[in-house]
Amino acid sequence: MRHLLNTLYVMTQGAYLHLEGETLVVEIERQKRLQVPLHHLGSVVIYGDIMVSPAALHRCADDGRGVVLLDRRGQFKARLEGPLSGNILLRQAQHRAAATQALELARAFVAGKLRNARQIVLRGARDSGNDADREALRHSGRLLAGHIRRLPGTATLDEARGVEGDGARVYFAAVRYLIRADAREVFSFERRSRRPPLDRFNALISFLYTLLVHDCRTAVEGVGLDAQLGFLHAVRPGRPALALDLMEEFRPLADRLALTLINRGQLTEKDFEARPGGAVYLSETGRKTVLAAYQQRKQEEIGHALLQQPTPVGLLPHVQARLLARTLRGDVEGYLPFLIH
Repeated sequence: MRHLLNTLYVMTQGAYLHLEGETLVVEIERQKRLQVPLHHLGSVVIYGDIMVSPAALHRCADDGRGVVLLDRRGQFKARLEGPLSGNILLRQAQHRAAATQALELARAFVAGKLRNARQIVLRGARDSGNDADREALRHSGRLLAGHIRRLPGTATLDEARGVEGDGARVYFAAVRYLIRADAREVFSFERRSRRPPLDRFNALISFLYTLLVHDCRTAVEGVGLDAQLGFLHAVRPGRPALALDLMEEFRPLADRLALTLINRGQLTEKDFEARPGGAVYLSETGRKTVLAAYQQRKQEEIGHALLQQPTPVGLLPHVQARLLARTLRGDVEGYLPFLIH
């Protein structure tokens, strides 16, 4: 089992990253603010106008440490990495599976997402103190169960994607009942909106999904898989389709963190910024709050059915990527997604 390496997030505009011996130093206004041993870092994510020395970039590439560039709003721009590593035989098996097992694997990814979404909804129903909210959530749970039962009967990828879309609409329609009653006006949520997010809740989960897809891409590349060759998500130039596939079963975990931040009052309307045209994004203060909570959540342990032992949340994508690799090699029969219990 690999160690849970840290991700360094640098958000202060004008910061400068450079090497100092075997450490990475962050300077702000020529003052050293942070110094981290390189062997503690699995990746570096920088937001906006951050400068990185060529020596630091070369060292990260040599070590296989990804450097991800996002704009100030958290939108993905680029990923810098060294030569592709991994087992060519595994990647050949991945390409064969794309032609012969895509539907089976797509069903597994969708099943993981919908089952975990249903668990979030049913847990919300159990915890709710409002009868109307509780019944609405239970009804959504029943609808999600119906969509899960439809999955084995899907005959094409488009049908499997259709079930995923139907389930996602049911789930997102239930989200408003998971938000604390006195926070629903500030965090009103009607439907999923992306590029740009049009309300605070969409802004929050879009930001969390950006962090999650980075972790999933790191995981699949870490076991030697091609992040751009997916099964559920269509292949497009520059799109990390396999990372997006793996991410599906973990989206409800990101949603649960978003709901926790809202329901505990850790985020308020002051942590968001409205832009011309109706777009809404997290402010710098809001992003820092979310990043701190995300990093803390990754350290927490959760039960894993196959491992039968508590596992840090941050290692789950790596565990599942390894299970996926074993499935593609034929070591195990069928991919089993991570399921919340």
